[in-house]
Amino acid sequence: MLAIERRNAILAKLQTDKKVVVSDLSIEFDVTEETIRRDLEKLENEGVAKKTYGGAVLNESLNIDLPYMVRKKANVAAKQRIAAIVGSMIQDGDNIILDGSSTALFVARRIKDKKNITVITNSVEILLELSDRKDWNILSTGGSLKEGGLSLVGYQAERMISTFHVDWVIFSSKGIDIDNGITDSNENDAQIKKMMLKSAKKRVLAIDSSKFDKTSFTKVCEFEEIDMIVTDSVLDESWEKRLKDAEVEIVYDIDGNI
Repeated sequence: MLAIERRNAILAKLQTDKKVVVSDLSIEFDVTEETIRRDLEKLENEGVAKKTYGGAVLNESLNIDLPYMVRKKANVAAKQRIAAIVGSMIQDGDNIILDGSSTALFVARRIKDKKNITVITNSVEILLELSDRKDWNILSTGGSLKEGGLSLVGYQAERMISTFHVDWVIFSSKGIDIDNGITDSNENDAQIKKMMLKSAKKRVLAIDSSKFDKTSFTKVCEFEEIDMIVTDSVLDESWEKRLKDAEVEIVYDIDGNI
């Protein structure tokens, strides 16, 4: 296993367990404890972990951009439920934009049985996932590859998105808060999502319940700028009222059926 693969695996464990122990990781990956300590030090320098005596804990700051390969392994069951709901809304012949989020990847997988779909995306992972769809029109936004994110950002991507008008945009975010709206950890990602929202008739935020009542670094949009939120858990009365006031439809599967 390469060092970067081992560090990503350690980070995935941190995402799940919130903490790791050096001696346990040394046995699991069959490397010395000193190697594990160096891995943890690098993860700490990247801002995604905090070293502790004998191990490390996850840095749960919403302003940290975790690697895509780690994010797509987090809250998988919730993302599958959300993707099932979104997938049931998309019809043959629809034109859609999918952002670079891991939730959008699950949506892409869920709609692969549809026919004659046009997809515009800045996600390299989604482009690969849909490469076998013969009757689909798959468009890449182009742009600069975001390090560790497997997504394309920047002026070229924004300009390409601005030239299209689609039926749906499906996007996610790092945080959603009653007072602060919809936020993300990276300004380039937020700017791409703003352009996507301007290009769609139906604007859908697909977001798991762990992101609620959280505020990240930069604003994506206000609630009034979206049409629907699809999530995996029933919201409380304060959220129901705020979204009703903003005329945002809330959709969730309370039975947990995928």
